[in-house]
Amino acid sequence: MRVGTFVLAAQFPGQGQGEALHRAVRTAEVAEEAGLDSVWLAEHHFVPYGVCPSAVTLAALLLGRTRRIRVGTAVTVLPTNHPVAVGEQAALLHLTSGGRFTLGVGRGGPWVDLEVFGAGLDAYDRGFPEALGLLLRWLREPRVGAEGERFAFREVAVVPRPDELITDGGVGGPGDGPEVIVACTSPRSVRLAAERGLPMLLGMHCGDEEKAEMVASWRTQALAAGHAPDAVARAARLHVSAGVVQLADRSADAAEVLLKAMPGWLKQGLDAHVTVDGRHRAMRDPVAYTELLCSLHPVGTPRLAADRLAATSERTGITRFALLAEGSGELGATEENVRRLGEEVLPRLG
Repeated sequence: MRVGTFVLAAQFPGQGQGEALHRAVRTAEVAEEAGLDSVWLAEHHFVPYGVCPSAVTLAALLLGRTRRIRVGTAVTVLPTNHPVAVGEQAALLHLTSGGRFTLGVGRGGPWVDLEVFGAGLDAYDRGFPEALGLLLRWLREPRVGAEGERFAFREVAVVPRPDELITDGGVGGPGDGPEVIVACTSPRSVRLAAERGLPMLLGMHCGDEEKAEMVASWRTQALAAGHAPDAVARAARLHVSAGVVQLADRSADAAEVLLKAMPGWLKQGLDAHVTVDGRHRAMRDPVAYTELLCSLHPVGTPRLAADRLAATSERTGITRFALLAEGSGELGATEENVRRLGEEVLPRLG
């Protein structure tokens, strides 16, 4: 089982944006010190829900500051980024970090970001499959051209080639590019990931039963798409389950920390989202959502946290986790939370 931390760079009420970003960087540094497997970085625009606008840029910084831990995006939003630019950045980070970079991609939401960056609503409604296909071609082929609805250009060379990773054994072979994972929140995105043979990142709002159903559906559709059973099994081992972690000597104290801090952040952050076309938004009640997260995820004593992670893995088959540890909103408490995760929970997982 591989456990990492999920970093939103959340701006809690009364905090500055620089404070949120400093906590994000320190969370990643402490995660490596504590023996965690990975750091996953979110990106958002124009909202205090998360003040990192470029997960790839922050990943580059953290890869330079660390030596062992994997760093991934969770996620890079393709509708507001050109897939070739994302492919170039992913290849660069993959090669210069010694293969420690994971590119998580997603469709995002119908936010005003689409207007600001000129992508348009169609990029969100219909354009994700085309963008993902172009990105994968860029990461797998030596030369790429495009004749799609949104992207059309003459054939050009892929530079740098992501399969030319220098390792102790020499230069990597074909197909040795960066790991790619797809955020899945609907049957449509599960189907797309399955058809491409790509592992899924499943959200923290889902319980074990729903995640197990998505994993089973993904496997059925991946096999139906013609992927070999051994390839499907390899990809399935790379699914990631997102969640929240908060540790304390008493479970009630851990939940109390989140119930005091997270609702204010959630209300401030989620209310700031603006849709590009005025469509209705059904936002979750912040207190009820925090209570749901406390019930679903490793929030409690280290023993309870380990038991919940093990139970989720057994029920879903997922063995990788990205756990939000900054729910207290405080730097010192976040660092302690991450250290306890590494020192008191990981050993119980074996």
